[in-house]
Amino acid sequence: MNSEQHDNYIILQDERGDIQQFATFLTSIYDQFVDKNLIVDLLKYEAATLMDLLSFLELSNKHRAAKHSFVLVNTALSRDEIPDELLVVPTVHEAKDVISMEEMERELGF
Repeated sequence: MNSEQHDNYIILQDERGDIQQFATFLTSIYDQFVDKNLIVDLLKYEAATLMDLLSFLELSNKHRAAKHSFVLVNTALSRDEIPDELLVVPTVHEAKDVISMEEMERELGF
């Protein structure tokens, strides 16, 4: 796994080639980033399926319940195909913007 630490978030990328195994791996090392906003860069998975992305749902729900952002970056599916419970954006830049917005909302008590 590649990771890139920033002030208010971490970008995580899979070095291997199995998206569902990556989701399982991230779940197993969750304690390492429990207090950080996360961007999970899945752009290399151009043929990702809904089931592939849903493999991150439990981790996303857990992380968001702890009041931290969890954003997947992937372009394989349209927004209409992805359930509202999973936050998927098409670019890393947009993921950074989402984190900034969510941090402001949390500071304002939303």
